[in-house]
Amino acid sequence: MNTPKTQKGAGILAALFTVCLAASGVSAQTDLSHYCTAPNFSKFEERLVDVGHLLFFDPILSGNQSVACATCHHPDFATADGVALGLGDGGKGIGPEQTFDPSNLPEQRIPRNAPALFNLGAAEFTVMFHDGRLEEGREARRTPFAPGTIAHDLPMLAAQALLPLLSPDEMAGHYSENAISKAVRRGEVEAAWAVIAARVFAVPEYAERFAQLSSEQNITQIAKALGAFIATEWQADDSPFDRYICQQKPLSAHAITGAQLFYGKAKCSACHSGRFQTDHGFHAIAMPQIGPGKAERYESHARDTGRQRVTGDADDAYRFRTPSLRNVALTAPYGHVGAYADLEDVVRHHLDPVASLRAYDPGVVRLAPLSTADDFRILNDPEEMDRIAAANELMPIHLSDEEVASLITFLHALTDASGAKGRLGRPDNVPSGLQVP
Repeated sequence: MNTPKTQKGAGILAALFTVCLAASGVSAQTDLSHYCTAPNFSKFEERLVDVGHLLFFDPILSGNQSVACATCHHPDFATADGVALGLGDGGKGIGPEQTFDPSNLPEQRIPRNAPALFNLGAAEFTVMFHDGRLEEGREARRTPFAPGTIAHDLPMLAAQALLPLLSPDEMAGHYSENAISKAVRRGEVEAAWAVIAARVFAVPEYAERFAQLSSEQNITQIAKALGAFIATEWQADDSPFDRYICQQKPLSAHAITGAQLFYGKAKCSACHSGRFQTDHGFHAIAMPQIGPGKAERYESHARDTGRQRVTGDADDAYRFRTPSLRNVALTAPYGHVGAYADLEDVVRHHLDPVASLRAYDPGVVRLAPLSTADDFRILNDPEEMDRIAAANELMPIHLSDEEVASLITFLHALTDASGAKGRLGRPDNVPSGLQVP
């Protein structure tokens, strides 16, 4: 964090860098002084964070008690899971080495790539998930939880922690496998949460820890603990670029050139703006679609129209949330389905999305094995490919190979290694006695 003593000099350096950008043909509206103001991170009681830490790594929250939040958001993989589309319930292991459990075969892959969790405790993060189905708007909250449910008015991070618990593919399990999946199948959301809460509070250590925080024993306490942990654990705001702008620390000429491209010729900052390189908006950039798509159980397609599934607006078709680029060099694969395993490949996709879509090679995908999967249906569907291409918002931009290399160097300069590691790390064990992922 910057102290008030350093912020004056830091602001001067940020202003000088802005002048340098302008001299390179960048709009005078580009202003990096916000880098030198400490982010507004939410603060939580340490005891709440500590119990959230244990729950995040505890498979007790999943229907079959086989996967935890950390299975798909693991510190070893920069708060994601290192694969394009994870296996969730029915998967065994973590990361690229995960396989499926023959006795509990996953019905399909998780439809979207596991997003990184960096800086979600900062006040500006008011949009959750690739499609923004949970969103704190200026006038009202958007949420899949019906008014009157106990989760409807929870803080954003607490509310988002509850959604994976209800997903059959992610954590709940399928149909008649367990009491939670049965309740989900019947549409009894609160009944499913009640089963989870009963499990947790039946563990003496959890009951004792929560009793020190509240007299209530229900899912909201669990959600608040998970949200507090996520908000506190992975704060990544101390990268080499931050230190260059705000503390006058050295940065390579290659990275500075990349920053000038990022905020200038390459137009990256048109969407990847602000302190954490995101406008928190939704854009269609012709990303390849692989995997099962986002469909209801009674539907047979493999499409994913992104934001449109939330708003119902045809203009939102194939738009997905702009991800933050903090620690982006660590969070491969990239895109809403992890279509690109390499940072250079996804950068080049942005330069000419439609051409990249048309030339996409599915051989680059990093997928865990799943014998029942039909992963490339959309790539072989000319009409759907045309629809994805037609929705694209980005005009082609030419960069030389040297400029692309500089841009990638800058993206590496957004890495906060300490923030990526986390404050508390992976616990050796959890109160339930279940295996920690």
